[in-house]
Amino acid sequence: MLARVPDDVTDPPVPTGGLPPGTLPTARPEHVDAAHRATPALELRGLWRRFGDKIAVAGIDLTVPAGSFYGLVGPNGAGKTTTLSMATGLLVPDAGTVLVDGHDLWQDPVAGKARLGVLPDGVKLFDRLTGEQLITYAGLLRGLDRETTAQRTHDLLVAMDLVRDARTLVVDYSAGMTKKVALACALVHAPRLLVLDEPFEAVDPVSAANIRDILAGYVASGGTVIVSSHVMDLVQRMCDHVAVVSGGHVLAAGTVDEVRAGQSLEDRFVELVGGRVSGEGLAWLRTSSD
Repeated sequence: MLARVPDDVTDPPVPTGGLPPGTLPTARPEHVDAAHRATPALELRGLWRRFGDKIAVAGIDLTVPAGSFYGLVGPNGAGKTTTLSMATGLLVPDAGTVLVDGHDLWQDPVAGKARLGVLPDGVKLFDRLTGEQLITYAGLLRGLDRETTAQRTHDLLVAMDLVRDARTLVVDYSAGMTKKVALACALVHAPRLLVLDEPFEAVDPVSAANIRDILAGYVASGGTVIVSSHVMDLVQRMCDHVAVVSGGHVLAAGTVDEVRAGQSLEDRFVELVGGRVSGEGLAWLRTSSD
């Protein structure tokens, strides 16, 4: 059964103040204690997942340092989304352990999920709410008081450039706008770890630049971001750590410089993953072959 939207979510109080565009409350204090830094934001130990006869994830081990901007890259069908779904409590692993900030996610899902903000692939939203209502609802579900929820909702609408569409139903949003409001819902409770599956897909370049600024500020304040993407140049410029996944295995992981080994990340990715094919046999496609 779906949770009922509180009656007074319809028109939450929106303060006239707020932070400048692209600025949000910090995820953590500026001076993060050494003990927190020593504990990885996310640890995956021996994760396995099978769908019928297909093994989607085959014993993945991965450690994401706290305070890092971590990229997860791989070809289609590599197991990225399945891995992130298991790492965020959306999909039960067949085997393995997920530790979120030192807490076993599947032994104590409430404590683990409280530290997470998640933007899953193909996210389903309560799209008969307006954008303003949806973010408000997400904040209330996370246990924020109404005054804090209203302030953060306003700040997020400004940061995501959704103020003009704040009272438009989400069902009428474009794909890019839907992605932005879903990201706002993931951020509203200022989580320690933000996991984003293809966050820039269908987002226009200006909005993408704003989102990158928001995420960079979030990491600088002590938060941790994990982002999956097919755009190697974006990951190379944005992330400080990266893991290359293919066939349900981690092929390489570490800092971006360690993984790319003196090459561009795209060239190193192709080298690790393989599968590059030539265009031979398509001579008929050349416009000069009349």
